[in-house]
Amino acid sequence: MGLLCSKNRQHTEADTEENAQTAEIERRIEQETKAEKHIQKLLLLGAGESGKSTIFKQIKLLFQTGFDETELKSYVSVIDANIYQTIKILYDGSKEFAQNDVDSSKYVLSGENQVIGEKLSEIGSRLDYPRLNRELAEEIGNLWKDSAIQETYARGNELQVPDCTHYFMESLQRLSDADYVPTKEDVLYARVRTTGVVEIQFSPVGENKKSGEVYRLFDVGGQRNERRKWIHLFEGVTAVIFCAAINEYDQTLFEDEQKNRMMETKELFDWVLKQPCFEKTSFMLFLNKFDIFEKKVLNVPLNVCEWFKDYQPVSTGKQETEHAYEFIKKKFEELYFQSTAPDRVDRVFKVYRTTALDQKVVKKTFKLVDETLRRRNLFEAGLL
Repeated sequence: MGLLCSKNRQHTEADTEENAQTAEIERRIEQETKAEKHIQKLLLLGAGESGKSTIFKQIKLLFQTGFDETELKSYVSVIDANIYQTIKILYDGSKEFAQNDVDSSKYVLSGENQVIGEKLSEIGSRLDYPRLNRELAEEIGNLWKDSAIQETYARGNELQVPDCTHYFMESLQRLSDADYVPTKEDVLYARVRTTGVVEIQFSPVGENKKSGEVYRLFDVGGQRNERRKWIHLFEGVTAVIFCAAINEYDQTLFEDEQKNRMMETKELFDWVLKQPCFEKTSFMLFLNKFDIFEKKVLNVPLNVCEWFKDYQPVSTGKQETEHAYEFIKKKFEELYFQSTAPDRVDRVFKVYRTTALDQKVVKKTFKLVDETLRRRNLFEAGLL
């Protein structure tokens, strides 16, 4: 009898302990579920080369701890690759122009630089690149300064020349230092094509304190072959941040050189707007790369792009830049309302002028986005 009571007591103690563990697990799940409800999901979308990933890196720098030394050092190989790939594009482009252009003579390199160009083009074709050293940096620098390469660079829109070209080519000595550690600015300029999905959780910083809102930002690859990965992220999105690089109206896609980048952006924006799961989702349109646009638009007319064929310049200088920007903004606004069904007209739509490389601009923009979304939440809760 005593043995039976002892066994019952042991079972009771075990059951009590198990029940306590179960209750603790359920409590934690409930806490996490409540916490998740307060996290707002932001989706960063746009075509390849639109500047999405630069925005993503800025958020990490602005609202998190930034990049530690290990992360910074991991970008050394990325920057080396950017340099070798770029000089190959420019050298191969100069050879093509020298063979086929009417004014071919200005694309012919000096004899010495042709030898250097062949060597660097071969390096740029490899899967693994050597660490940039003083000797290679000097050779790349000499090739970069050659007038034929500069003439080719001026036609970079025809050759998929990346935006980081001038920045890195003018910093070769520093980048080739044996003890080189990339700066934050170097990391922002470094170009890596996003594959898959990356995410970051943050709370925007106001004047004196955090806003109290917590956001989870998702960045996905913008190239066509990456877009099939977008769909599973479309549910439960608070806001879509769509990046459009407004300087790319005279450029073609990396993955399809017959397709104008701005036309691709237009079609992609239209497709995203019509997705059923975004019926009540806010849209934040970032008209990005304004810094490059304001220089280009004074030399390359907007109407080279089919979508902007009705554009008529009205002035020169800054006034013309503003006129051109407002024209593009209006085009996107018209597209938004044309592509928005009547039952979706009450969703929030805001347009922001951005330069992803400018930290002050990005911080100010996200503060405005935060304020807009908080007001939306208060309105939906009946508090406004």
